[in-house]
Amino acid sequence: MARVKGGPRAHARHTKVIGNAKGYYGRRKNCFRTAVQAVEKAGQYAYRDRRNKKRDFRKLWIQRINAAARLHDMTYSTFMHGMRLANIEIDRKVLSDIAIREPEQFTAIAKAAAAALKKAA
Repeated sequence: MARVKGGPRAHARHTKVIGNAKGYYGRRKNCFRTAVQAVEKAGQYAYRDRRNKKRDFRKLWIQRINAAARLHDMTYSTFMHGMRLANIEIDRKVLSDIAIREPEQFTAIAKAAAAALKKAA
């Protein structure tokens, strides 16, 4: 019986890895062993950073809301507390977008939050 070496399968696997390494610098893009390591590491970074991206965006939204709230003489935490007291339920993503694109609307929200804080105090 003839010996089977699995050439087409191996070639397909190599092609897949080299294709995933497209755009990498130096040997990482065309030497199989190096490309395998680079592609595996890239996959680890991608997996990790899919979770980190959510954290990073939340931090960005909070920074934007904080900056906008400070224009109305409030800190982020007091602003969010005032919103909760005023029963305004807008998530941070939309709130930061409002702060950037529609400052007049954000001013109205800030005034409502401030009024709720004064009423509670």
